[in-house]
Amino acid sequence: MLTLQNRFPAGSGYLAACTQGLPTHETVAAGRADLERWAAGASTPADYDDAVRRARASFARLAGVSVEAVAIGSQVSVLAALVAASVPDGATVLCADGDFASMVAPFHAQAHRGVSVRSAPLEALADAVDERTWLVAFSLVQSATGEIADADALLAACARTGTRTFADLTQALGWLPVDASRFDATVTHAYKWLCAPRGSAFLTVGGRMLDALNPVQAGWFAGEDPWSSCYGPLAAPASSARRFDVSPAWPVWPGTAAALSLFDELDAADVHAHATGLAAAFADGLGVDAGGSAIVSWPDREGTALAALTAAGLRASGRAGRARVAFHLWNSPDDVRTALHALGRR
Repeated sequence: MLTLQNRFPAGSGYLAACTQGLPTHETVAAGRADLERWAAGASTPADYDDAVRRARASFARLAGVSVEAVAIGSQVSVLAALVAASVPDGATVLCADGDFASMVAPFHAQAHRGVSVRSAPLEALADAVDERTWLVAFSLVQSATGEIADADALLAACARTGTRTFADLTQALGWLPVDASRFDATVTHAYKWLCAPRGSAFLTVGGRMLDALNPVQAGWFAGEDPWSSCYGPLAAPASSARRFDVSPAWPVWPGTAAALSLFDELDAADVHAHATGLAAAFADGLGVDAGGSAIVSWPDREGTALAALTAAGLRASGRAGRARVAFHLWNSPDDVRTALHALGRR
């Protein structure tokens, strides 16, 4: 079984990757070194440009797309708002019931243009696609439950109707092997399963979406040569997905580049087997179905299960009346046994 506990300062008993990932030793060192350079007056924009370049390249490899297809940003909601602002007037968007607000609210905010939003249960999302649906916006792995969308069925339905797809990979990429090129666009906040500092996010843009999206948030960093685009309108917007870049929040990118470099070293299939194997063992002991996910969630309306896990020194989370645990690179079978014991399952 994959074991990488020595790459993280902490990790034993931490079952909350679906809430916030943990930094590697390299990420902590990169962040500290950047603060020291800044404090000494020695940091330069070129340093951050290099960190963004390295992070973008690592993310492209992990997501299975070309580096030209990757834009950077700060939050899922910001990048989803860019997509939402590009939906044609009067068009229809389909979302999943109970999906994370950042993938739903930006589309509802376009109601003043006649954009309408429908929703359907995740398991019935493919059946809800019709010729009137311009875009399906959904999380590949649901935040509250860990449920994995049937991407094959959804993509097949969208192919029949010409509907575009926009997938949030935040709760997937890092443990679930994903080919982002299958979707017209994807968004990923890297602070969860990719173990980066909060504030670095990525947008992937497929061929037919490159011209369909309007770079409404374009600033100097969206230019073909950002350092020649600091004043006035962009004389030459980037020809690649960089035209959708949001100017980087500099301090988070050295740590993000260091975090993603770890995934350059790993086999995605090994990570998937490790995370889902632990989740399946925990779910089996609890008597629930993990559904092939690295996230296990079960009803806990009164919060008693979460309180028991917390009292045992474990870090878990609760969402939408459910307890939620997640297994990632730093976890081991000991975490499974400790969590089950805390819940009275031996």
